[in-house]
Amino acid sequence: MTVREDHGEQAAATAAPGTVEAAGPDSRAQGAADGARGPLKVMVVDDHPMWRDAVARDLAEAGFDVVGTAGDGAQAVRRARAAAPDVLVLDLNLPAKPGVEVCRELVASTPALRVLVLSASGEHADVLEAVKSGATGYLVKSASTRELIDAVRRTAAGDPVFTPGLAGLVLGEYRRLASEPAPVAPDEPKAPRLTDREREVLRLVAKGLSYKQIAERLVISHRTVQNHVQNTLGKLQLHNRVELVRYAIERGLDDA
Repeated sequence: MTVREDHGEQAAATAAPGTVEAAGPDSRAQGAADGARGPLKVMVVDDHPMWRDAVARDLAEAGFDVVGTAGDGAQAVRRARAAAPDVLVLDLNLPAKPGVEVCRELVASTPALRVLVLSASGEHADVLEAVKSGATGYLVKSASTRELIDAVRRTAAGDPVFTPGLAGLVLGEYRRLASEPAPVAPDEPKAPRLTDREREVLRLVAKGLSYKQIAERLVISHRTVQNHVQNTLGKLQLHNRVELVRYAIERGLDDA
């Protein structure tokens, strides 16, 4: 059993105004390795053994280092903490602990972890709940092998990747969340000061641009964009891109 191979329709789109470019014919050889650091480490979590093994095999054949698999939520948390993957490919419908709880728990303890949800469900409620729990991207299981490989690579780079039609939904939810006043503690400390470059990157993140698009816009490297985002998350004591976008929209940076 393998992920459906379909070279026709592109099933990954970013939350940016543009869409993810279709992966090229040699996408299996591109991006699986992260420079001199070696292959990207990936872990696959799904309660269906045949599907789980097929996805793990396809990713391994594409050059990723599959450091582990898991069949339930509790097992996923334990094994992910031990194996320290760069990207967790995660199903939502899991026994023992739901996928959203696995995502929330692992991202909270390991902010550098990227989570790509691979689910049979395309329900809006499931997508939004996954993103709120800290997932970077969301693909439905009708995605082709090529699309999955491209999505894992982009997720590792921090780019939001979604099945077509879901990106706009997620960006709309960002804006809805930002329109709701966040509770403010009476003794809340003054917001940390961001550098001009960090504010510029934050503004473009709030507009929905991917890290690659931000790098091209500002004529800086993709790695530099990631560093600015991580520094900003640390300064603001935020945990993921959802919280970062909400912070920016609340302050009108998306309209700047």
